[in-house]
Amino acid sequence: MASLGPMDQKLTEQMHSLVPFTSELGLEMVEAAPDKVVGRAEWTPERCTAGGVLHGGYLMASVDSIGAMCAVLNLPDGAGTSTIESKTNFLRAVRSGAVTITSVPVHAGRTTIVVQTDVVDDGGKLVTRSIQTQAVLKP
Repeated sequence: MASLGPMDQKLTEQMHSLVPFTSELGLEMVEAAPDKVVGRAEWTPERCTAGGVLHGGYLMASVDSIGAMCAVLNLPDGAGTSTIESKTNFLRAVRSGAVTITSVPVHAGRTTIVVQTDVVDDGGKLVTRSIQTQAVLKP
């Protein structure tokens, strides 16, 4: 797997300022552009369920946050967004290391934005795939 660039401190601080919950999640930003948003998070015992497995709810909250950032970057001027639907397939457990969360737009329309977000482990193996729909909230 290709090595990711370093965590972008400025983007991470902006995300934590705009959405304080992302700080609680420990999310770090790597890159953010309308065509792709990449974040990452470290495995820690506090984020796990039984057996030291990264909790599915933690993964879904992280995916929702990175996916929403992708949607925001595709909004028309002055509009806002809110998640209205999210579906996640869990494909493998994470017991150590870090996860990389990559979100790309599938559809950017007048009323909704659909994004696909993949979570991969340190070995580049797919952990989850999510599709979420974000409402476009007019100003």
